[in-house]
Amino acid sequence: MRKPLILLLSIILFINASKAQQQSLNSAGILLALKKLNTFGTALYIAAHPDDENTRLISWLANEKCVRTGYLSMTRGDGGQNLIGDQQGELLGLIRTQELLAARRVDGAEQFFTRANDFGFSKNPEETFRIWNKDSVLADAVWTIRKFRPDVMITRFATDGSGGHGHHTASAILAEEAFVAAADPNRFPEQLKFVKPWQAKRLLYNNAARFWNPNADMTGNIATEVGQFNPMLGKSYGELAGESRSMHKSQGFGSARTRGSVVEYFKPIKGDAIDADIFDGIDLSANRVDGAETFKQWAKKAESEFLADEPATIVPDLLEAYKALELINDDYWKELKRKELESLLIACSGIYLEATATEYAVTPGQPVKLNISAINRSDVLVTLEKILSPQGGNSSPKKQLDKDQAHKEEKTFTLNANLAYNNPYWLAEKHSEGLFTVKDRMLIGLAESPAALQVQFVLSFSGQRITINKPVLYRWVDPVDGELYRPMQITPPVMINLDAKAYVFPNKSSRKVNIVLKAGKENCAGLLKLDLPQNWRSNPASIPFSLQNKDEEQNFEFEVIPPSENSVAYLKAVAEIDGVKYSKGQTIIDYKHIPIQTLFLEAEAKLVRFDLNRKMQNIGYIKGAGDEVPHSLEQLGYQVKFLSDAMLSNGVDLSVYDAIVVGIRAYNTNDRMKHYYSKLMNYVKNGGNLIVQYNTNNFIGGVKSEIGPYPFAIGRDRVTDEAAEVRFDLPKHKVLNSPNKITANDFDGWIQERGIYFASDWDKNYETPLSLNDPNEKSLLGSTLITKYGKGHFIYSGLAFFRELPAGVPGAYRLFVNMIELGK
Repeated sequence: MRKPLILLLSIILFINASKAQQQSLNSAGILLALKKLNTFGTALYIAAHPDDENTRLISWLANEKCVRTGYLSMTRGDGGQNLIGDQQGELLGLIRTQELLAARRVDGAEQFFTRANDFGFSKNPEETFRIWNKDSVLADAVWTIRKFRPDVMITRFATDGSGGHGHHTASAILAEEAFVAAADPNRFPEQLKFVKPWQAKRLLYNNAARFWNPNADMTGNIATEVGQFNPMLGKSYGELAGESRSMHKSQGFGSARTRGSVVEYFKPIKGDAIDADIFDGIDLSANRVDGAETFKQWAKKAESEFLADEPATIVPDLLEAYKALELINDDYWKELKRKELESLLIACSGIYLEATATEYAVTPGQPVKLNISAINRSDVLVTLEKILSPQGGNSSPKKQLDKDQAHKEEKTFTLNANLAYNNPYWLAEKHSEGLFTVKDRMLIGLAESPAALQVQFVLSFSGQRITINKPVLYRWVDPVDGELYRPMQITPPVMINLDAKAYVFPNKSSRKVNIVLKAGKENCAGLLKLDLPQNWRSNPASIPFSLQNKDEEQNFEFEVIPPSENSVAYLKAVAEIDGVKYSKGQTIIDYKHIPIQTLFLEAEAKLVRFDLNRKMQNIGYIKGAGDEVPHSLEQLGYQVKFLSDAMLSNGVDLSVYDAIVVGIRAYNTNDRMKHYYSKLMNYVKNGGNLIVQYNTNNFIGGVKSEIGPYPFAIGRDRVTDEAAEVRFDLPKHKVLNSPNKITANDFDGWIQERGIYFASDWDKNYETPLSLNDPNEKSLLGSTLITKYGKGHFIYSGLAFFRELPAGVPGAYRLFVNMIELGK
């Protein structure tokens, strides 16, 4: 059982090292690490999504109580909205995963996940469990508990539904069941080849009632002060929490740093009784571990003798503690404290180790050149015993590291020809709506994939050997941001990028499909073609290509000819080189608050042939929080012009546009929308159509302007069942009849939801042509408001066009065109 445990801890080290820039512990950080070295306790926080975690409490657990702290998020937040870009679904989940890791780097905790996919808002746990496959997600929670071995488990939400979201309630139910199941050897016995059953001491609910109601009765809850100031960090836990939570930028969760007393409340759910402290009855010292007495003596001595301006003086004590690890009779604590000690030895000695590649992307079978450096910035006697390259390369000769004398060397090796492309592990296989597919059990629960390549540095401190694994990174100097790092990428020899996720054919006419081919290595030559289903054709059938240089790109164009009848199908772009077929595209996600993310997904797209009538031509588009609706409208033949703040502020003539569409959450994110209100209303009055997509009205941010010509509010109503019946309350309304006749069939095939943030409290001048509701709920009229104003029309719609149009849903296109061309 020891090897899987070592693998887990090693992976954690790799992950922490793969951030955008490498960091070293300062003296305050070393002192805090020493306190953690002398603490033997664990706490696991459990909730449903990125940003659900209580960052103040997590900061307090990790840095005040100094226990090993983890956050288990059931999902990666794939189904949420994106405030900073147009990524949705899997790509948004990847962003939010990295935002959680950025938050954990601030507050000092670790991050874990189950395989559950965030399929969007759910109103009850029953639906959540049906889509997730409850037993699979429960198994993942048990797996994490058995590996992490928490003394205390804490849930963010209760099982009574007060958390609002079905995922929230489900996370609390799973926590309660996993608390019991993790200790039962008869539950998920296949895990016991790698881990042992584990019984946490207690399960607590981090009661948030006071957050919603300052006068809530907290009788029966344990009150704990968590607002303390930590002089080692120079911050209170409220300040640390604000910085941590502000990493959730895609959710718009920038938070203020708070200072002063803050009390958290805990309701006992299961396990041992509690008196005044959530760790009551739990020994957080080395006394709890058999054979740790000698380790305890040296670790305590190192902490008491630590000098901020001379951290190297405690290296002998740390080495004695390292030797004493062999006396510990608990593999979990032995390996955890081993890694902590190795990090402290490196930090106290001022040792810097680095392995960087001369290129950030390499193809299997190709050579890789590494620049490796090691430097000892203290008087500690350290010997570099050897350096082992990836894939078992030759080791370097033994050498003493003299103070401030950098050891540098270059190594070149050839990548294994069968090395896999380093996709995020949970996206490597096709997955269901509710559950990611992960074939390697040891990866389940991890926040991200292990580093693709790593170098081993074997160091000797007075004869005591330690091995430090460093990921191979790419380093460059940005003229603005300075020295930066990104993870090393293993790429296909050729990458195929389509210009859309769905191609729509609103009539029998053919259309162009544009492809960008990028070389992952030199001298890529072959044949590019589209694999198409029956009755679909391309012209030409194939195109030869030749890319001489690595990273060279070429553009190719196919004419795709649809069948005469309506059809939904899929195409795959394939490049064949020397008889081998490649069909991966390359997607790069680059935001400054997280490391650059690269993934290689299948070069596939949806093909949709349907009938649609369109007459108008010119559309103005006001960007919101980011969506792909403009590109979708261009596929229909509309000419879409983005209306910038400068254009709207400087008297641009809006009359040239047949309709103006406002992007999602524009009134939440753009303070200047209030200045355009009169201009937009005059545009409508003079004959234009203005379509406003959904805006939110919640604690993250409300609407900052009037929106329509008559009053209405943005409510919280939504319909999450994408197959919910849509009723035509005004069947003769033009929006349902011209230029396309809308029927019930137009609401087939919608994804994730019908709509969100419906209107409420609207003026009598608005018409509501549609009604819909989730099962067993009241009928809702506010999905779409329409009013004639002057010669034109104003429409507010919470229907999820921002999801449906990029997904190629025919009926969503037909209805949106009717809104654009209403009254024309």
